[in-house]
Amino acid sequence: MAKRNLDAAKTAKKDEFYTQLTDIERELQHYWPHFRDKVVLCNCDDPYESNFFKYFALRFNQLGLKKLICTCYNGSPVQGNELLLRFEPWDDEAEIKKKAYKVEITEVKDMNGDGAVDLSDVRYLLQNDKNVLSTLQTGDFRDPECIELLKQADIVVTNPPFSLFREYLRQLMEYEKKFIIVGHQNAITYKEVFPLLKENKVWLGYGFKGGAAHFFSPYEDVATAGDHKKDMIRVSGVNWFTNIEIAKRNEQIDLVCKYSPGEYPTYDNYDAIEVCKTADIPCDYDGLMGVPITFMDKYNPNQFEIVTLGIGEGNFTPKKKYEKFRNPETKEFISDKRDFLLYVRKPNGKYLTSEGYRLDKVYARIIIRNKHPKAL
Repeated sequence: MAKRNLDAAKTAKKDEFYTQLTDIERELQHYWPHFRDKVVLCNCDDPYESNFFKYFALRFNQLGLKKLICTCYNGSPVQGNELLLRFEPWDDEAEIKKKAYKVEITEVKDMNGDGAVDLSDVRYLLQNDKNVLSTLQTGDFRDPECIELLKQADIVVTNPPFSLFREYLRQLMEYEKKFIIVGHQNAITYKEVFPLLKENKVWLGYGFKGGAAHFFSPYEDVATAGDHKKDMIRVSGVNWFTNIEIAKRNEQIDLVCKYSPGEYPTYDNYDAIEVCKTADIPCDYDGLMGVPITFMDKYNPNQFEIVTLGIGEGNFTPKKKYEKFRNPETKEFISDKRDFLLYVRKPNGKYLTSEGYRLDKVYARIIIRNKHPKAL
């Protein structure tokens, strides 16, 4: 599974994934009006390597930016060469890569007079304007000097390390910044993130093609999916998280299914029905429904109410607890340790209860209610 890449990276704290320019272009085309006269900060982005820097530098004038700030931390593991330059007093490439940099751009001109602003003009600007590039102590987004840069920003756009996503998002909310950032869909279930989604303070953007992203990365690709790309790592379930208004937020899901008890079982331990796919949400049901976390990609706050998260203590209160019991055949336990999961009854379910019937546990669900169910 492609998820193995993410798990391995998080375990080793190696989650330096560099986003493709095509993916950035595909997403940010929906936000263009929001960038005019704004200061954009990319604070996890080595200007030598980052396609976020390249995107905004090349479109600086087209977007009408006021300023572009990019920073990177010490010792970036990705060795890029697209914009790799040499700056005094460090003329050793290895030494250059150990430094944390800040790039601040307030204008991009046609420096070589060829009639167009392109990468060569950006390179010339970095090489010849001493006010553009300077060193930082660490480049860490939590460092005081980087927080001062954050205070200047109107919009933050970047791909932060997945292992630091909670902390990164918390900082953005603390300083009340607009943002468009990359994160994994599992972040939807984080206790620090889900309340923001529920309260409509954060939502998902337009997403990656096929729900998976291919990143430039120095780490081994251990995914087993068929759509590999050379020198890249594939991670499934990747999303854009934002708090900037986009048209997608007002698009309604076309509901065509109708409720029937046989098609939509009620959870054994919670008063809500199980809906396996977002497309299968019944149009006429007015009660609580458990839907996959991928529902958030289609969520319209005018169409649905998010009630709670259907996993984890503190999110929902199950109506029953299961006596600790071991299935004599599979040796599987069902016990109070699993009380804060949702279960559905199935004749061939994995878990045997002390009462003699079988259950299957359900992966993380979001409990929702249709605000405008159809009367049939």
